[in-house]
Amino acid sequence: MDFLVDVLTESVIDTLKLIPFLFLTYLAMEALEHSASHHVRAAVEKSGKAGPVVGSILGALPQCGFSAMAATLYAGRVVTAGTLVAVILSTSDEMIPVFVAHQESPARLFGILALKVIVGIIAGLLVDVALRMLHRTGDGHAHIHELCERAHCHCEDAEDESGSAEAEPEARAATAGEHDDVARRAHERAHGHDHHGHGPWPIVRSALVHTVQVTVFIFLVTFVFGLLIEGVGEDAIGELLADHPVRATFIAALVGLIPNCGASVALTELFLDGTLAAGPMVAGLLVSGGVGLLVLWRTNADLRQNAAVTGVVYAVGVAVGLLVGAAGMMF
Repeated sequence: MDFLVDVLTESVIDTLKLIPFLFLTYLAMEALEHSASHHVRAAVEKSGKAGPVVGSILGALPQCGFSAMAATLYAGRVVTAGTLVAVILSTSDEMIPVFVAHQESPARLFGILALKVIVGIIAGLLVDVALRMLHRTGDGHAHIHELCERAHCHCEDAEDESGSAEAEPEARAATAGEHDDVARRAHERAHGHDHHGHGPWPIVRSALVHTVQVTVFIFLVTFVFGLLIEGVGEDAIGELLADHPVRATFIAALVGLIPNCGASVALTELFLDGTLAAGPMVAGLLVSGGVGLLVLWRTNADLRQNAAVTGVVYAVGVAVGLLVGAAGMMF
């Protein structure tokens, strides 16, 4: 019973930490979606090329909220896939607190953080370049309203029938090659996203609905994986990772995929105890991006994109981990 209460308490605390980040992200996205200034929208949408650099640096800060934020922004097509990958790879999650608690040398800590940031920047930029070469970057515009459609949050009651009747033909009039304000404005009038003149409450309400939906999902998954980690035990994980460095690298990266702070804690503890070598540690901590991937799978409708992002993160983590092991790098 104590075991269950401990996991439940940790899951609640870990989830509550994310709520401010999620709410502020959705609030900013809703404000952006319904902003009267097209210049603001254009500025955000065109900042994607530098996204991996900024995202990787922000991801290194000691919390996992930025990965959840980046996943949400990617689902709304506000940031690029490369930016999301960069944030996940650089996210430090619980690594920094564990290092500080063990009173380890700052040089070791900053060496690992620097590697994560550099890998995040390089991988993120390469992902964006590859997608541009393959012409898979989308239309270059944010699609925040699609989050509302998928979540059925009813951001605002639809306007009268005459407004809806006028809006739908207008949306149909837009051709497939026009991304345009005509279709977007028609969607807003037909589906209740036109907030002009209605005050801030509809935007706040929509952000609250999105935040509650994602928070509940995160809590449930975090609780389940918390039970799994506690049930298996850190010692059992250590035995699995200690025998073979190459195998340990692949397994450590899989452990890093677990959307729970306990994964990064276990990997860091095993490394500091000398059970885990530098290569597997790097692989696991690169992949361990907090709940970023979890939020991605919850908010982004395209499962192939979600699988591709997850696969890229895992592949980069394993590749860099193997290189660190082969080079004999020490931290």
